[in-house]
Amino acid sequence: MGLKKPSYLSSSLMLAGVLALGACVTINVYFPAAEAQQAAEEFVEKVLGDDLTPAPVEAVNPQSLQAPARRSFDFASLFISSAQAQSADITIRTPAIQAIQDRMAARFQSTLQAHFSSGALGFGKDGRVVLRDATKVGLKDRVAVTQLVAEENRDRDAVYREIAVANGHAEWEAQIRETFARQWVTSARAGWWYQAADGSWKQK
Repeated sequence: MGLKKPSYLSSSLMLAGVLALGACVTINVYFPAAEAQQAAEEFVEKVLGDDLTPAPVEAVNPQSLQAPARRSFDFASLFISSAQAQSADITIRTPAIQAIQDRMAARFQSTLQAHFSSGALGFGKDGRVVLRDATKVGLKDRVAVTQLVAEENRDRDAVYREIAVANGHAEWEAQIRETFARQWVTSARAGWWYQAADGSWKQK
């Protein structure tokens, strides 16, 4: 009859395995949502211009813009304190980000704003611009507007990525995009169109 190994040995091996796994875990700093929201508001309001009068925040339900986030257990929380995990900030003051912001502001205020007012353009649920009703754009202008929308979306994709990278966390790009997607709608003037999470269009 074989000898039974002491139970404490199995427990010790299990604990050693957990600690070893913990040592291999890359600690992710928690996404600073409040700071990102403040940065998005500053960025978006400069792009849209000071002449805009945003509708009250209550008029837009953030839950209509995205599906509820699913909470999951963060294994890293076993090895890092909440104070350490939340010690992050968001900056948008880099030459690359400022250059993109300037391009977007010039494009929006010179051309795109009028097409948002007409209902031709809308804010997509993914933080991009969508040509939602081409019939509201004169036939002779449609090619030019389509090209401007493509340029705008290239800049938007680039700035969400650049903000994440500039703040040392490329993995934050999707959350930066989501934050900006909400802010575009919040800062828009009444009557402009935006896309809900299910793809339907709503007028602010």
